[in-house]
Amino acid sequence: MNITRRRALIAGSTLAGASMLPGRLRAEAKQVSLAFGPVSPVYAIGMIAELKGYFRDEGLDSKLVTGNAGTFGRQTLAAGQALFAHGDASHPLQLSARGKPCKILLATEMVCSYANIVVRQDLYDAGINSVEKLAEYKRPDGAKPIVAATAIGSGTWVFGTYVFETRGLGDRVNWVAGGGPNTMFPSLQTKQFDAIMAPPSWIVEVEKKGFGRTIYDTSKPGVFEKDFGGTLPVLVIYTLQDTVEQDKAMLQAYVNAIHRAMAFVKATPLADVQALVTPKYFSGIDPDAVIAELGFDKSTWAYDGVIDKSSFERGAKPWYRKGTDIPETKYEDVVDMGFLQAARAKYK
Repeated sequence: MNITRRRALIAGSTLAGASMLPGRLRAEAKQVSLAFGPVSPVYAIGMIAELKGYFRDEGLDSKLVTGNAGTFGRQTLAAGQALFAHGDASHPLQLSARGKPCKILLATEMVCSYANIVVRQDLYDAGINSVEKLAEYKRPDGAKPIVAATAIGSGTWVFGTYVFETRGLGDRVNWVAGGGPNTMFPSLQTKQFDAIMAPPSWIVEVEKKGFGRTIYDTSKPGVFEKDFGGTLPVLVIYTLQDTVEQDKAMLQAYVNAIHRAMAFVKATPLADVQALVTPKYFSGIDPDAVIAELGFDKSTWAYDGVIDKSSFERGAKPWYRKGTDIPETKYEDVVDMGFLQAARAKYK
């Protein structure tokens, strides 16, 4: 199944079980939507909540809306076309700085699965097997190496630029917007890009096809912690402050459903999680790629959703830098753990 068809399926999806509910209950189900992008197992938690019926259980009729890059969620939320967004924690900070105050409700990832760097296969074969060696490389015309993030300002860009900057190499590469796998992979193969930022599922596909090799891998113990000082909120579920103030009951129901989905993943064998999400969402993706991405968080995180003040403050390193345009933000101003605490108390 190609990515366009997957998007259409997701954007148009509604809860299959809704038709089985009494008419009165269907009428009372609140319409909610979650925006994110691209279609990737890294965003699977909303899909799992839908497929397991957790949204329905909470009295919600949920729709998933997807785009080509993580910035899509931010833009869609800001435009009022979705009530919730799933994306890099820098996105609600950026929105808040631009006059759209947000609240981060929980984390779905605390070690960045998309901070990995994959270099072109021919460059790797020529000995470019580290971030430092990539920064030293010059293209045939003498230009700096081209590194692609999904979008400028996306999570892949935020974490990727930090990896280079923390090594004093920030001015040694040129960053471009590469979009999703349908554009990223061919551009790596045809040498338009010298390296790309890639989540685990992309790494599997790129390496199997012989397009590239990984030179920076956050799935390896200690790699992320060495550069970033420990875990920090990477992927989060967030909403506008206005939504928090207008409908706390709906928001609580939404957090309940996402919390239950995380608890399911934590307690369920990886193969069973894959079997749940693949038929509807990832049938066109290499099964090894799907399992690699779903397994990343299983091996790096406790799946409790909690963001404490110390982990949030560790995010200062990648977030508050020249070029991100994110002013320093207090934990209390943007993080609200109250709904998650209530969900954890209800569903122990």
